[in-house]
Amino acid sequence: MEPNAGRIRVLVFASGDAKGGGSGFQELVEFSRTDPPVLDAQIVAVVSNHRHGGVRKRADALQVPFEHWPGPFDAKGYRSFVEKYRADYVMCSGWLKFVRGLDPARTVNIHPGPLPRFGGPGMYGHHVHEAVMAAYHRGEIKQSAVTMHFVDETAYDHGPIIFQMPVLIRPDDDAETLAKRVNEKERAWQSYILNLVIHRHIYLEDGQVLYKGVPPKRLFY
Repeated sequence: MEPNAGRIRVLVFASGDAKGGGSGFQELVEFSRTDPPVLDAQIVAVVSNHRHGGVRKRADALQVPFEHWPGPFDAKGYRSFVEKYRADYVMCSGWLKFVRGLDPARTVNIHPGPLPRFGGPGMYGHHVHEAVMAAYHRGEIKQSAVTMHFVDETAYDHGPIIFQMPVLIRPDDDAETLAKRVNEKERAWQSYILNLVIHRHIYLEDGQVLYKGVPPKRLFY
């Protein structure tokens, strides 16, 4: 029997950029290959809107099929990739395009800030951390967060929240130092929480996030 026979199939969408990025995708792959696997699944492919960017380089090094997708980013396109790779779940890990046409219960996104306040169009990467720091300096918040949620088509970064891990802002933080700590938490938690989702310990039913054998309050610190 092949090593990946019978494993849940996960398709990753990760933008990265023309020169780098894709660290979240790489962590997903690596955590699926630990013994025992943190993410008990097969990463069947990764899709990026950059043909030769950081995601492509990491995919080649990891021997994971890579797909370049220049758009249009419509429902038909998303579904075609899911069908091609027979994906059971989709993970958006640093994917900057609007998601359409996928089953929210099988589509997960990770965001480097507290949702819903610090989400929406243009709120990605350093833009999130700069907005969080500005709110901190106005005395409005004391912490940032890593957020994972099921993806719906209402708006960018929208859908029922699965998990939030707070990251306390330090007095000497700036957007760059905060980003470093948030990204560390993203990489540490992404595979673990996704594993709970794909094995139905966390699931979406009638628009509500349900937890089976996992106390929900422990996933919202």
